[in-house]
Amino acid sequence: MSEKTQGMEGNLKGRIEAILFVAGEAVGIRDMAKALQIDEKALQEALNEIGSEYDYEQRGFLLKRFGDKVQLATRPLYSDDVLRLLQPVQQQSLSQAAMETLAVVAYKQPVTRAEVEQIRGVKCDYSLQSLMMKGLIQEAGRKDTIGRPILYATTDMFLSHFGIRELEDLPPLPEDESEAGEETDNTEELIP
Repeated sequence: MSEKTQGMEGNLKGRIEAILFVAGEAVGIRDMAKALQIDEKALQEALNEIGSEYDYEQRGFLLKRFGDKVQLATRPLYSDDVLRLLQPVQQQSLSQAAMETLAVVAYKQPVTRAEVEQIRGVKCDYSLQSLMMKGLIQEAGRKDTIGRPILYATTDMFLSHFGIRELEDLPPLPEDESEAGEETDNTEELIP
């Protein structure tokens, strides 16, 4: 029996874990199904089983899904242990300006720099550049208008970092400004 045949007959869950472990990043469902030479429905079923097993056994990792991608991630329950091992790793939080800029991009995307500045009322060049460097936003084309300004949109890393699967899972915006003041301050979120 050839190595290729043995791989095809191997444990599907093990094959999925191997791909996710080696990739280290989120992997597209379509790409994984193609690599495993199975259909996407069979892959989704296997991923559901793996995720359920990890959760039931409270494994050190979990399956994190966002959009059409999946990734192995550390289970938050064990994050303190990991942090103690990796100390003194410095974590950098987002500034208030960056958080506000990111919120505008997330809710209004695709959006231009000028549109973000109009909503925020201040310049945002540095914040946009910082968010791009952190991989939370990306260029999403050009607006079909005078000057053809760059359009910005969030990335899969944004979804992963904030633990949401799709943009539709973002919390709703407050109806009026009195509600906006009552919202909790989420600026303590850390960026790896």
